[in-house]
Amino acid sequence: MLNPIYEHKVQYYETDKMGITHHSNYIRWMEEARVDFLSQIGWDYAKLESMGIVSPVVSVECKYKTTSTFSDIIRISVSVEEFKGVKLKLGYLMTNAESKVVCEAKSEHCFLNQRGMPMRLSKEFPALYETLTELAGEV
Repeated sequence: MLNPIYEHKVQYYETDKMGITHHSNYIRWMEEARVDFLSQIGWDYAKLESMGIVSPVVSVECKYKTTSTFSDIIRISVSVEEFKGVKLKLGYLMTNAESKVVCEAKSEHCFLNQRGMPMRLSKEFPALYETLTELAGEV
């Protein structure tokens, strides 16, 4: 069953001199949550790579709403915001233990073969295409 929430405990090394999480770590957490999300839907990174699919990040957007600090538990929900067959847009909502929004973020990805050429998933990997299309329809 799909558990849309990924939890990350803020580590000491992720904080700055003021004890606040450095902004760059939120992007790392997005990747952690994305890898977990793909695994939950049956398409983990190892499987994709073994099939010859590479999915680089094309863009990232983060809106920081409040701070997080060492040992905070950050809950990250991932959703498919848009999928057009070649590009995938994911949304991330990060909240703390008090359910306050810490960060709202988005990432955009494309699908390439191992030679770096764009793939049309609908033709080359219809099962993955179908899964992502269904999830995009749930938004």
